[in-house]
Amino acid sequence: MIPAVMLTDDELLTAFRDTSLPSESFHHEQHVRAAWLFVTQYGMPEALREFPTALKRFADAKGATTLYHTTITWAYLLLIHERQTREPARDWPTFAAANPDLLQWKPSVLDRLYTRETLTSEVAKRVFVLPDAGTFSTR
Repeated sequence: MIPAVMLTDDELLTAFRDTSLPSESFHHEQHVRAAWLFVTQYGMPEALREFPTALKRFADAKGATTLYHTTITWAYLLLIHERQTREPARDWPTFAAANPDLLQWKPSVLDRLYTRETLTSEVAKRVFVLPDAGTFSTR
């Protein structure tokens, strides 16, 4: 098994889409990288439709259906899009180096945007909820 960090962008996307990527090779950084690839390849709002669909399919295939979270997924896609628009990165290593806060899971960049109550709510899991923590700045 090749670690996900060593996969090319195309290999990661293919293995993610066809669900052959082992779940133990798909941690937070690989989630963000896959989301970045969808944003850069599809643009918005197409990435808002395509990435969640692929992520749900991947979760279903790995027996993790209940883990999908709409607000977390959309928030990361929107943050990635904003960052990529402000400072375009030609490749993943450049984007990752410029945005280390997006790669940290706990604490997460979303902790500055959402209250714990909102982010853990069933509503936020099912539909995108706007940030409610008092600041929209992530930098």
